[in-house]
Amino acid sequence: MPALDADELPFAAALRAAGHTVTPAVWTDASVSWADFDVVLPRSCWDYHEHYAGFLGWLDDLDACGARVFNPTPVLRWNVDKRHLVDLARAGAAVTPTRYFPGGASASLDAVLAEEGWDAAVVKPSVSLSAYGTWRTDTARAREHQPAFDERLAAGGVLVQPYLPEIQTAGELSFVFLGGEYSHTVLKHPAAGDFRVQSDHGGRRMLHEPSAALIEEAAVLAACAPGPQLSVRVDGVLVDGRLLLVELELIDPELFFRLQPSAAERLVAALEGAVARET
Repeated sequence: MPALDADELPFAAALRAAGHTVTPAVWTDASVSWADFDVVLPRSCWDYHEHYAGFLGWLDDLDACGARVFNPTPVLRWNVDKRHLVDLARAGAAVTPTRYFPGGASASLDAVLAEEGWDAAVVKPSVSLSAYGTWRTDTARAREHQPAFDERLAAGGVLVQPYLPEIQTAGELSFVFLGGEYSHTVLKHPAAGDFRVQSDHGGRRMLHEPSAALIEEAAVLAACAPGPQLSVRVDGVLVDGRLLLVELELIDPELFFRLQPSAAERLVAALEGAVARET
């Protein structure tokens, strides 16, 4: 987004107010000399899932030219493929149950649901954002959906997770942590009849005040990501009183500055502190 996403404008303004120069640059623009910047902040490169190899190559280029990147490139590489959710679950994190199938694998969607005891499930590419390529199935339609499942597997890795009805009733929570400190939470609801909470699909969001216990649960999940992190967003759903991780967003998540403008100044302070520690 050459002019930045609208949610990034308060952050850009806060950086300028603190005396910094802000230059929007598109990550696929080959004419950009990334080494010329003191700091590179991936913020709205929301097409990387369509250019996966190119995005990884760009991260390699940033490393090669010595660019200072936040979040650091190893964190971005770890986060770009959602199969890390399986590793987090194996390590004991409270993660939405997840089955991962590598690209080219052969699997029966009907059998997966039967093995896991799931009446309904969500299927998504392991490299995806904004619910791209994400759809819902159930035991009655799994065989009907098998060709779509096969097509998705032929294109790359796939995740299958149980459908959580709480998303449609209670909504999904996004906990934002900046510089390792809790900042704010946003509650997201899907449009009527949908399960996708992203605004692209009609979802709505509002500031939310969670309990201290929930914030602590989110902090534990945030700490599961490799560090250090300048910013992390923990997306989760409350199921039977427990916060289940849906996604850890470390690459370029919306941080909802328009809903919580003061967070922009907190991120500026966190960035200045991170740069000072590396200098």
